[in-house]
Amino acid sequence: MKSQRLFEILNYVNRRKFCSTAELLKFFEVSPATLNRDLTELAETHKLRKVRGGVAALIPDDGGGSPATSFRARLQRNLENKSLAARHAAELVRDGDILFLDSSTTVYQLARQLQSSTFANLTIVTNSLLIIQEFPLFPAHYFLIALGGNYDMQLNAFLGQVTMRDVEPLAFSRCFFSALGIDSSGMYSRHESHALFLNRVLARSAEKNLVITEDKFGKTGIFKIAGTSEIDHLICESGERRPDAAR
Repeated sequence: MKSQRLFEILNYVNRRKFCSTAELLKFFEVSPATLNRDLTELAETHKLRKVRGGVAALIPDDGGGSPATSFRARLQRNLENKSLAARHAAELVRDGDILFLDSSTTVYQLARQLQSSTFANLTIVTNSLLIIQEFPLFPAHYFLIALGGNYDMQLNAFLGQVTMRDVEPLAFSRCFFSALGIDSSGMYSRHESHALFLNRVLARSAEKNLVITEDKFGKTGIFKIAGTSEIDHLICESGERRPDAAR
């Protein structure tokens, strides 16, 4: 039955996180046309996501107030302004860059911009599970370094001592990150491990770029990531701003 097959496909993809079309055709022994209809139906009902060459699992949503649900909500919140800020940030990327992209929903929009870029050479380093899952959408010749560690469901990212060790030998042309808030004294997070990790990334980056929406100006969090004097570029939906303008 079709409904049973859809259920089995969804369970299979959720277990594996990403599946190629060829893998699904072989496992479920259906025609390409049948599989395409099934995947289209699952994608249109927001149960999985079509990506280049196959499908990817969605972030779990239990319908309640779980951290995963909160992350999904943040993906859609203020989406237009995040996309505008990301568009301005993408103008700073250069061919041959080694980029660090953080796990924020704002920088995720930058990652989506880069999926359609045409650089001859680009390396992306990230601790974001969502960017890692969607890397098949990037040009095939781009290179990914995925940082491991303890999975934080609220941030949908890898953090902790393993992640800190993974980043230690690396050096970045440019890093792009976001924050809970920014004022004239610095950028802030509500998570201690997140703030410590980003501070380490900033120390290993030649150019430091904060991508943030203007509604975060004047807000602070518990843990300071770095001072505003350490930022090379502060990018928001209206374009680049001076770091000391974030009051």
